[in-house]
Amino acid sequence: MSGEARYSANAAGLPVGRTTAAGLTAPCAAQDDPAVAAATILARDLRKTYPGVEAVRGVDLTVRAGETFGFLGPNGAGKSTTIAMLCTLARPTAGRASVAGADVTTDPAAVRRRIGLVFQDLTVDGDLTAAENLRFHADLYGLPRRAARRRVTEMLALVGLHDRRDSAVRTFSGGMKRRLEIARGLLHAPQVLFLDEPTLGLDPHSRAQVWEHLHRVRTRQSVTLFLTTHYLEEAEHCDRIAVIDGGRIVAEGTPAALKAVVGADRVAVRTADDTAALRALRERFGLRVHADREGLLVHVPDGASFVPRLCEGLGVPVLSVAVTRPSLDDVFLRCTGRTLHSAEDTR
Repeated sequence: MSGEARYSANAAGLPVGRTTAAGLTAPCAAQDDPAVAAATILARDLRKTYPGVEAVRGVDLTVRAGETFGFLGPNGAGKSTTIAMLCTLARPTAGRASVAGADVTTDPAAVRRRIGLVFQDLTVDGDLTAAENLRFHADLYGLPRRAARRRVTEMLALVGLHDRRDSAVRTFSGGMKRRLEIARGLLHAPQVLFLDEPTLGLDPHSRAQVWEHLHRVRTRQSVTLFLTTHYLEEAEHCDRIAVIDGGRIVAEGTPAALKAVVGADRVAVRTADDTAALRALRERFGLRVHADREGLLVHVPDGASFVPRLCEGLGVPVLSVAVTRPSLDDVFLRCTGRTLHSAEDTR
């Protein structure tokens, strides 16, 4: 399914994610399904309910070994709760899941041995050096001393921190601390590395550096990367993404395939009277209009040729207009009726 997007249709005609109530046992037994047979992460009808809140509402996942897989969605969409269940930090209310061949409910210790985890909040000890932080982690996992020394050196080199191995972590920038956490998560050679909002709060330069090292990690360590994010540009780094909203997967596929489903160009227009312009776009042009902080958004097959007709027929002065090719935010808009930015604003 790597080359296609997965959708079904709801009553309003919007594409939404297809989830099922199937148990995990039957799909796991279906070894004739290549995707299931190659899965490192497998979940079926995964749910998590807290008092008065259904945080995750029946998530199905199949993530292949060596893949970079991302959850894209606003804060509160269920990303962190899902990753907590897959990492055995939260017990599912219903459904089944396995990670690296171990069941998250019946064999959580095996799951923990086979995964690495980079938390959303920084957890490295600022009073220790980079090497001391990693050695402490090696002790927790019971790595033999000689193997631990070798892995500490290898991982610090992998994330570009070898020359700072003896520096106190409190002197590190936010990006350097995040790279140290990635090194720590990889120290015991896990099969899967989970990253919950790995670049949250970092500046664009630091974010780019973290991703440079993550690409190197996957290539050299042959590890599966599973990350959550609400940064659209970050999701573009993934082989496949699942768009999640309200605890449900609403779309899944490669970034290119998901954007191809949208098809049309996005036109963002600002006018001297957006209320009148919105009415004209609906009545004169017959378009569905979404009001966002970018202005009035419409989707048309050929944005460049539409702009002259727009300026001529809108009936109000146009202050600015921008045309862009389909983005992952357009995918989110089509699936949920709002952009990812506006979803963040309402939470």
